[in-house]
Amino acid sequence: MTDQQTGEPDNTAVRVALWRAMHVQADPPPHVFEDETGLRLADPGDDWRLRPDMDPLVTSGFRASVVARARFIEDLVTEQADRGVGQYVVLGAGLDTFAQRRPDLAARLRIFEVDRPGPQAWKRRRLIELGYGIPDRLRLVPVDFESGESWTEQLAAVGFDPGRPAVVVSTGVTMYLTREATEATLRKVASLAPGSTLAMTFLLPPELLDDADRPALQESEKGARASGTPFVSFYTPQDMLALAREAGIADVRHVPGALLAERYFAGRTDGLRPSSGEDLLVATT
Repeated sequence: MTDQQTGEPDNTAVRVALWRAMHVQADPPPHVFEDETGLRLADPGDDWRLRPDMDPLVTSGFRASVVARARFIEDLVTEQADRGVGQYVVLGAGLDTFAQRRPDLAARLRIFEVDRPGPQAWKRRRLIELGYGIPDRLRLVPVDFESGESWTEQLAAVGFDPGRPAVVVSTGVTMYLTREATEATLRKVASLAPGSTLAMTFLLPPELLDDADRPALQESEKGARASGTPFVSFYTPQDMLALAREAGIADVRHVPGALLAERYFAGRTDGLRPSSGEDLLVATT
């Protein structure tokens, strides 16, 4: 999510980028995911690690969750590219850095970053200022969601081929959207070419969280409300699967956050582990 008024990434997008960098700088190896490019984009100042939301102990569960989902998505994109899928769509791209960090994999894909016009113009300027540029394989697709613009139509206007499969990802977004908006996104994904894959994160209702993680979610919810981006939607896994099926996607599965914890954090001796509360929907057309 990003701030339409200022044309800059909102606090949530910056926080995610900084947590990804914090994982590299504060957590011992092996690193689940390595990304300091988002830190360069955000340019938060030399004292960014002193921010309360960067406390290495207090926010470790959130930091681990962010890098776990990022690793899962990148593994999924790699898997799909190996199968010949050549289009990658990032909804609500924010400070996503895939195209800059992974030129080896990006060279095999056409990447479409969908975001609101003001923040995306800001990101375009930063990419140019930092020397990354905007390579032909990367298409920045401005969409004014609030005006009802269709992101699928905007994709087609900049080279997306609706007749070929794609990987579509939406991470850290559904909690800010109404149920109706998420349903609309799922219907659009259902209309994509056969063999397309969606990975979408969603927040669980507080009562489904581990007891130890519930206070942190409540604090996070309070902070999101104070910053003007309140959480408006929570889903049980069964509810999210039902929404996808009702949208016309038959092949759907639930990926619990606990599975990512086992996959990427097993055997760590530093105690770093994702907090409960965010799961994924993976759906294939």
